[in-house]
Amino acid sequence: MTYDVLLDALGNQTRRSILDHLREGPQPVGVLAIRLPVSRPAVSQHLRVLRQAGLVSFTEAGTKHLYAINPAGPAQLREYADHLWDVTLKRFKEFAERGTTETTIPPAPRKPAAGPGAWPRGRGGRHGRRKR
Repeated sequence: MTYDVLLDALGNQTRRSILDHLREGPQPVGVLAIRLPVSRPAVSQHLRVLRQAGLVSFTEAGTKHLYAINPAGPAQLREYADHLWDVTLKRFKEFAERGTTETTIPPAPRKPAAGPGAWPRGRGGRHGRRKR
């Protein structure tokens, strides 16, 4: 499973809302559709995307499918976030161990701008010299 599939699935507000509702426990499509501002077929499509990303699973209960959060899905997301955090901490540690660097030296002061009403030099167009 690639992380972009997982992140793409979470990139949609409706899918995040579905996951929020599923935190309460397994629910059928019809119940989710009543609680969301989208149609039942749209909820089914969003659940399909979440299922393909490994974030939800379903069990059959008679003629209904009960959808629930798949514990392995958020674990994959956590693994991805932990990896990003580890890389960030490693780079911060390397930066701190280097001590003073060129990024800590203040930039050279800039020349003051010409006084009010002065024409900028070397520019054409409407800010350049007037043509006669």
